[in-house]
Parts: sequence; structure tokens; C-alpha cells
Amino acid sequence: MLLQDVLYKVALRSVQGSTGVEISDVSLDSRAVQSGTAFIAVKGSATDGHQFIEKAIEKGATAIIAEQLPGEKKAGVVYVEVENSAIAAGYMASNFFGQPSASLHLVGVTGTNGKTTIATLLYKLFAALGYHCGLISTVANHIGDRVLQATHTTPDAVSLNRLLRQMNDEGCSHVFMEVSSHAVHQHRIAGLQFAGGIFSNITHDHLDYHKTFDEYIRVKKAFFDGLPSAAFAISNADDKRGLVMLQNTPARKYLYSLKTLADFKGKLIENNLSGLVMLVGDQEVHFRLIGEFNAYNLLAVYGAAVCLGEDKQEILRCLSVLTGAEGRFDYLISPVDKLITIVDYAHTPDALLNVLATINKLKKGTEQVITVVGCGGDRDKTKRPVMAQAACEHSDRAIFTSDNPRSEDPEQIIRDMEEGLPAASRRKYIAITDRREAIKTAISLANPGDIILVAGKGHEKYQDIKGVKHHFDDKETVQDLFETLGR
Repeated sequence: MLLQDVLYKVALRSVQGSTGVEISDVSLDSRAVQSGTAFIAVKGSATDGHQFIEKAIEKGATAIIAEQLPGEKKAGVVYVEVENSAIAAGYMASNFFGQPSASLHLVGVTGTNGKTTIATLLYKLFAALGYHCGLISTVANHIGDRVLQATHTTPDAVSLNRLLRQMNDEGCSHVFMEVSSHAVHQHRIAGLQFAGGIFSNITHDHLDYHKTFDEYIRVKKAFFDGLPSAAFAISNADDKRGLVMLQNTPARKYLYSLKTLADFKGKLIENNLSGLVMLVGDQEVHFRLIGEFNAYNLLAVYGAAVCLGEDKQEILRCLSVLTGAEGRFDYLISPVDKLITIVDYAHTPDALLNVLATINKLKKGTEQVITVVGCGGDRDKTKRPVMAQAACEHSDRAIFTSDNPRSEDPEQIIRDMEEGLPAASRRKYIAITDRREAIKTAISLANPGDIILVAGKGHEKYQDIKGVKHHFDDKETVQDLFETLGR
């Protein structure tokens, strides 16, 4: 493809050389550059791609796209100065891969909690409705039945468009993807054409990156502001920022709710371990998913499917038999004494509160709730004591442990969690740094019928300690300990 075609819709400042040259690839990573590649130098939060321009040229880059061009230019290389490299990368990747999103019904899901479940349910629903679908999520990426490893909630612009091209080529008609706040802020979704967007909720998270809650909200809202008029925008009317998200969107606006008038209205009738019974519009439906938070997720999915033109009765019929995403309220029952253990990805204060509220509503009598919880290293430290307090306040016992400590000292993370806890809460918890030992202790302390929550990692199959990913699977660990402890 010619460079001039790859640069379609990119805001240019200057061009040195001919844009009539042939481009064989586009790349954000100088290590992946080969002869004929257009290298896009993007300023990231950790590294600045401008530092690797010379390396990219040495590896055969035909064109350099950057916000600041080097003083010394090499003959035979085209230099393109752009307003914003990250935005340019989105449009260039889309152009290079033939604008794959334009040929797909691409639906983005954003919010603090529920993104993975909503996107996964949409993928499963549309597959059940007979479509060949794609899924881009925190847990895994899917092209039809084929599973691809996911490294980020939302991939970088080049990887994302390459993946969408692949989905397009393999016959996908619908693609459902999580859109993280990082992806919006870093313009990874620039140039994509969305058929619709869904907002779940917004709570305290990622303040290590966004610095203020107002900025976090602004970034989430920017996704909806950027939707085209032909798209739909669906928001949670029961979230106090739900209406804010839709204020400036050109898209068609819809609301879902359990508590107020909305386009897609639900009413909870039953909520227990066998699932949810909910009134959706005037239709009573039994769902396999558990908890009020999943009632919201189901309404969002139902609304999106209606907006995509599907039959309401058929949507509800298919939704009623679906299960959720891995590591989202996954519950295991020990074979011997019927001890219930729930593995959940809850890693924000609000998500933890939602899961514990659901568990406490499911209790039939005097069962104990024991919560195993940690906080991630190199992430927002302000939520650590909030998470700890939530665990203590809504559990009979809590065990503070390691999550993904990353580069931090896991014991210091636990001390941060303990900071400011009231005396009543301090009597409720113990600290065990080793995660397996913490889970083992919870199971040992539990009586038959008690409920254990193992929170924070969900679907993850590793623990990140000092830059090394060690195999660790909460669900696998629980099953192994049931057997080892004879539970």
C-alpha cells in the first residue's frame, strides 16, 4: 500500500520525501520493524517511541511518523511530522488493514466493572443466534470458536486493527470488545467505526494513571462523544454518571435500569444460587447468572441486542441459558462437606462490595463469609485501605494476602491495606502474604456450608512478582486444596 493511502485522515504538520512510496507494514515497536515498514513513534506512559527512531531506520524503516522529527535525516527515508502520533497510529493502522471495523458490527463496552461479562455475554448470545462473532476482552480474544491469548484489555492500535482484519477475513459479522479508559486516553481506538457503545458503571479505579476521578470520568465519556450518529449509545440510568456519559454523544441514546423508567427496564424477582428471575419489560425470565450486578449486565446485553435488530423473545430465550465470563462469580462446592468458594475478579472497592452484597443476600442462615483479598502492586494505592475495610465490614473473617505485587514489597501492600482500619475491623482479619497459604487457611477455618470469597485475580493464571509471572490459578488452587484437605 502507498504511504499516502496509509496517511488518509491523519493530521499532518510536514512531510519530507515522497508519500508515493510502498509500505509493507506499520509498527509501533522498533523491534518488529522490517524493510518497508512505516514506524510510528508514540509517546507512551513508560517509554517514548521517539527514542527508537534511529533503531527503526537501521532495521529498514521506509517512513518515520513522529511528533518531533530528528535533526539529522537519512536519505531514502520519508519523514512525516504529525499533530499526535497516537491518533495517527489509529488511523494509519485502520487504513493499512483496509478499515476492518467498517465491515463489522463493532460494539464497545466501557465502565469500571462489568465490561468483561457484558462483552462475553454479547459474544455468546450472538453466537447462539447463529452469527460468526469476535470477542476482544481481558480474559481472551476469540475468533469464532478459536481462542487467542489476550495481553491487554484493549490492544494497541496496530494489534487491534490486525486482529479486526483477521476477524473480518474469517467471516465475523459482529465483534464485541472491552474499551478500557487507558485505551481511550491513549487513542488506541482512534479510527475505528463503532456500531454501538455500552456504559456499565463508574467507580474508584485507575487513579494511579488518571490522577483524579473527574479525569477518569472525562476519559470514559470521550468514548461516547466520539461515536457516530448512526451508532447507538446505551447507558446505566441507575449509575449517577450514566446520563453524563450520553450528554454530548451524536449517537442514538438509550438507558437501562432496575430502579427507574428506561428504554430497557428490568425488575428483580428472585436472586439465589440457582440464578436470577427477572422481569425484562413484561417478560419473566430465569437466568443462570447470580447477583444484582449481573441483572444490570444482562439488561445492557439485552438492550444492545435489540439495538442491533434482534428479536426480543429470541434474545431472552438465548440469554436465559448462558453462563458468564471466567473468573466472574465462579463458584465451586467442595465434594465432601459442601463448602462454597467463589472466585471473582473483584479488584476495586465497588466490585468487592457488589460481590459481598450478593453473597450476603444468598446466605440462608448463620453461614460465615470468609474473604481472601489483596491489592495489586504498582497501582492505585488509595484504594488499598478501602478494599480492606470493605472486606472486613462485610465478611465474618478476612485474610489479607498478595494479589500481583509486581515490583512492590507484598508485605508493604498489606500494611497499606491495614492503614486506618478501625479497631472492630482489626479484630476480623489476619495477614498471610503467601496467596496459596491464605486460601488454605480460609478453607481450614470454614465450617460446612460457609462461603469463601477469593477476590482480585479471577481468570488470571499467574502471579506477577518482581517482573516474573509465576503460574497461579485461584480456581485450580481451591480445587486442589479441597482434595488435599479432604473437604
